[in-house]
Order: sequence, then C-alpha cells, then structure tokens
Amino acid sequence: MVFAGLLLALVAVALVGLLAHRPASATPWWFFAELQRAVVRQALVVSLESTLVSAIVILVCGTPLALLLSRRFPGRELLETFVSLPVVLPPVVAGLALLLAFGRNGLLGHALAIAGIHISFTLIAVIMAQTLVAAPLYVIAATNAFQRIDPELVDAAATLRASFTYTAWRVIIPPALPALGAALALAWARALGEFGATITFAGNLPGVTQTMPIAVYIEGQDDLDAAVAISLILLLVSFVVLAGARMMQSRVTE
Repeated sequence: MVFAGLLLALVAVALVGLLAHRPASATPWWFFAELQRAVVRQALVVSLESTLVSAIVILVCGTPLALLLSRRFPGRELLETFVSLPVVLPPVVAGLALLLAFGRNGLLGHALAIAGIHISFTLIAVIMAQTLVAAPLYVIAATNAFQRIDPELVDAAATLRASFTYTAWRVIIPPALPALGAALALAWARALGEFGATITFAGNLPGVTQTMPIAVYIEGQDDLDAAVAISLILLLVSFVVLAGARMMQSRVTE
C-alpha cells in the first residue's frame, strides 16, 4: 500500500502544481483572459476541427477492422500486432514515418506533389498523425467488445444464412455500442493530446497546424500563463472524457 500511495501522490502533486498556478499579477479572471488570446483560440479551433475528423475516420475505418479482427483466421495475431504497433511506437517515430511516406520527397509524396497534392505541414497532416496514433486504441477496444458478443447469436444468424454484414449490423454491433462509445471517446482524447507525430509531420503553423499540445510546448517557453491556460483546458476535457468512458464501460459490465 505504501508504494500505491507513492504513485497516487506523484499524480496528485503534479496535478495540484498545475491547478495551483497563479500569475504574479493575476486577477480572479486571469484564466478567461488568457482564453481570449489569439494563440489559444486558434489552437483550440485547430484541435477541435482535426480531432473531430480523426474520430470520424477512426469510427468509419476502425469498426470494420475490429469486426475482422474479432473473427478467427490465419495470420490474425500478426495483423493484430501490426495494428497495435503505433501504441508502443514513439510518436515522433510515427511522425517521421509519415513524413518519409507522404512528405514532398517521400515515398508517395513526390507523386502526390506532381499531382498538385501537398499533405505535410497542412491540416490534413495533423489529422493523419492523430489518426495513426489514436486509432489502435479504438480498434483494440472494439475488437474486445465484439469478441464478448454471445457466439450463439452469431451462429444462429449464420444458420439462417445471414451475410456477415447483416449479422454485424443487427447482431454484433448493437450490444457493443456502449463499449464502442467508450473506445471512441478514449481515442478522441488521445488524438487531442497528440504531440510528437503532429509536430514532426505537420509542423507548428499557428492557425493551421498548431494544436493545443503544441501550443502548450511553444507558449511554455515564452508565456507560461498561456501554456497553463491551455493545459487546464486539456486537463478538464481529459477528465470529462475519461469519466464518461468509465461510466459507459460500467454499463457494459453490469
């Protein structure tokens, strides 16, 4: 229990240090004043726009992949490892991989540039970096949720000669919706907090590719108050998302 207390103390002291910050010449409304700054508002807009698209892409593309991984087939373990790789891969490495693949002189970037398509250092690059890093969290959780569905229901649908697509929409997905919602919320929160892959592949262009985590890093070097204000927003959003995900997960286990 002592070691458990040390870990809890580490988390608590770090959070208190952030929450207790007050500027030297602070007014009671200093936090809201910082939110009015252009750099804060721009970073907030870029983050919300990019993570919304990332979440949609993860949901649309990750759900079929999770359905596939929930079935047994040769090479499934290898495919699961491949899909889960970004979870343990350092984000900056993921960003470098995207840059070498889609940058102007990259594997596909050169051909895209000839066609007039430029991805690196754009909002699209932000979305791609967020999706690459956050998608595995959704796919892994969704796969586990689909595997918990009563196999007798799936077998009954197969006996009635229902297609797998029909079975997925009518038998597998509906009971797993709370778990899918929790998984998507966690993936969205991970995308919101993504830093390494984003700054490597998309750079730091205020109002274009500067997300909230990047703004925290940049502003923290010159204006600590603005960095703290953005950090508090991220902390609040993360807490709400995690609490909501826990509630949805508790409904699944009840």
